[in-house]
Amino acid sequence: MSLKQKRPHVADIRARKQRGEKLSMLYVTTTDEAAAAAAAGIDLLSIEAKDFTPEMREAAGACFVQIGLTPPTKGTVDGKLLVTAEHFLEAAYKYTAIGGDCFYCAASFEIQKAMCDNHIPIVAHVGLVPSYITWTGWRAVGKSAEEALAMWQQLKRLEEAGCFAVELEVVPARITEFFAKNTSMVYFSLGSGSGGDVQYLFAEDVLGYGRTRLPRHAKAYRDFKAEFDRLNDERVAAFSEFRVDVGSGAYPADEHSVGISDAEFEKFLNGVGER
Repeated sequence: MSLKQKRPHVADIRARKQRGEKLSMLYVTTTDEAAAAAAAGIDLLSIEAKDFTPEMREAAGACFVQIGLTPPTKGTVDGKLLVTAEHFLEAAYKYTAIGGDCFYCAASFEIQKAMCDNHIPIVAHVGLVPSYITWTGWRAVGKSAEEALAMWQQLKRLEEAGCFAVELEVVPARITEFFAKNTSMVYFSLGSGSGGDVQYLFAEDVLGYGRTRLPRHAKAYRDFKAEFDRLNDERVAAFSEFRVDVGSGAYPADEHSVGISDAEFEKFLNGVGER
């Protein structure tokens, strides 16, 4: 069986939800991270469209891969802004051909429904949605009954449209658990408690090298920032030593150069009239 045939499908992810299995998911940006996630047995990967290549798909191995189709500033196909259902569909078909398994889409409900109507597995986004942060601010969403009910109505509408899954970001854990148990969609919990079907973190947070402070919901399992800082210090030192060696003539030494016999060099000189 080929690796492609071993990869899970939407039906497999849904079946694992029904069995009550908890799945792991990482947002990755490099082939090294994708390959490491696959080697570690991570279940799902999130990769932005701009980073998704055949090499990334190969590195992801048997992971189920979500492709992020984001709003206009990031989500483009051949320079065209993704502002219509047709453009989103074009992108989805393009990345399906490379090996995308499902597609994150936080566009309008009409666009999401159009994609579902065309049998594209869609992951919606509810709660704290960074691309629409102006409407909520950087805070948990759903801590009031009014907000939770509004999300519930939104989720029921997305379920009826045919969305495969929903990313719930910074939503109260009890609310997430209720949503996951009372709708058919698969829930990717990003800071929304253990009630989700999938626990979703960014690789940079798990590895501890994020550019900003570690989010409250994240857990750093390693301190790669310190290691990266150490490696960069070593890089600067090596470059400096190289520069000094070049200036002093220590590099290149004889062992770094190609030699020629005295006889052959003499013949060369005779040939160009130096003797």
